[in-house]
Amino acid sequence: MKILYHLTQIQLLIVFFVLGVGYGQSDEKRTNITLKYGAERIGKRTDQPMQDWRNYGLGQFIHWGVYAIPGGHWDGKYYAGAAEWIRSWKGMPNEAYDNLYKEFNPKKFNANAWAKQAKELGAKYVIITTKHHDGFCLWPSEYTDYTIANTPYKKDIIGALVEAYDKQGIDVYLYFSIIDWNHFGYKSKLVTDKDRTDYEVFKEFTRNQLIELLTRYPETKGLWFDGTWDAAWKAQASYVYDLDKELREMIPGLIIGSRFRPDDYGNRHFDANGNMMGDYEQGWERKMPNTIEEVHGNDWDCVMTIPENQWGYHSDWRGHVKTSNELIEMLVKAVALDGNFVLNFGPDGLGTIRKEETKLAKQVGEWMKVNSTAIYNCGYLDWEKQDWGYFTTNRITQEKYMVVFNQPISGVYTVKTKKGVSVEKVYLLDNPGLELSIEKTYNNEFLIQYNPENHPEEPFVMVIETNKDQNNSDNQYLQPKI
Repeated sequence: MKILYHLTQIQLLIVFFVLGVGYGQSDEKRTNITLKYGAERIGKRTDQPMQDWRNYGLGQFIHWGVYAIPGGHWDGKYYAGAAEWIRSWKGMPNEAYDNLYKEFNPKKFNANAWAKQAKELGAKYVIITTKHHDGFCLWPSEYTDYTIANTPYKKDIIGALVEAYDKQGIDVYLYFSIIDWNHFGYKSKLVTDKDRTDYEVFKEFTRNQLIELLTRYPETKGLWFDGTWDAAWKAQASYVYDLDKELREMIPGLIIGSRFRPDDYGNRHFDANGNMMGDYEQGWERKMPNTIEEVHGNDWDCVMTIPENQWGYHSDWRGHVKTSNELIEMLVKAVALDGNFVLNFGPDGLGTIRKEETKLAKQVGEWMKVNSTAIYNCGYLDWEKQDWGYFTTNRITQEKYMVVFNQPISGVYTVKTKKGVSVEKVYLLDNPGLELSIEKTYNNEFLIQYNPENHPEEPFVMVIETNKDQNNSDNQYLQPKI
């Protein structure tokens, strides 16, 4: 402070700015830069389609295309990257890859079986790759020959999946890559006049395909964009702004995340004023926030792979492969922080979902059958987090849950409520008749006693019933907090 004492007012402002004191450190949105193509809305969407999205809890991602044929290998060599990127690998000849569609004949593909498995998993929505960066289309697009229609399989895969998932009551979102290595007009950056001319053709091609998808599949609830990080796309703020409006007009309530639009300065996700563009934040890919402050009051979801970084089918999983309990904890953590969790599956070239994924889907699904009450329609509870796990609360009924992952050896679970809230009753979700002992230790602090002889091998859920604390000093032994 002695140093600050000798600074001028202007120098103080500079120091406070650099240190992050005040500006940019709160959840207040900055609005000091005039933008034509920045955020359209400050705060969350409140319409019913967005509320439905918010309450899903658990979703499924499907990455599938011709990249499932090589499965992360070519000419006896192992590709260490994400399998759907294999065409970009120096060990994969582009001409060989671009002709793989002539072999794509997934005879074991069964859209109804996939949808049924997703239902048993407990997924409320699914994101399906219509085309990835290679440009191969799983629907018979009118605007390119590089589609499922020109494979030995021939049949519309996206149509079959939309119908099957819709029948199971699972909402469908369509993944679409802006990157398209197969189209002559695609450029990652625009350097020459020819680049710019070609890119105008590519932009119209992209628009046509998106309109085609929403026209063919009006059941679509939203679009999930990828490959929007290129300098060429980030320079198209006006065009993408208009396209975003056009797509939303086609399907009222259409949901589009923060990846799609760039602002006037090429920012993605958040505009130059720090405001989110799109309906929810898509920055949590294979990572998760740890606190509610990190999501800044935005809707968000986490998309997660089972191995470290494999989306499309790779026949050789290496590195850490997540267990069902790890995936369940990620799911609960996402919901506890007001987000959704989306688990990825990468079927093989024949249309089969691999046995490891099937086993995990069954394990997660069995847990969800018992405990989904603490997931669906649930979100953040503003009580202090404890080491035993996570709180969630139902947005509709206000019922509160403790989802336990780390069982204390003592069998004592600490619960710290908000001021004036008293814990009146606690019981197991799967055994409501077993009412647990509650001891009040401080005002708004309670100890729950539960120490079974055989500790559960899976996370379990306690239900908390609360009431207003009419008397904050009803226990003469309570110690005042200093």
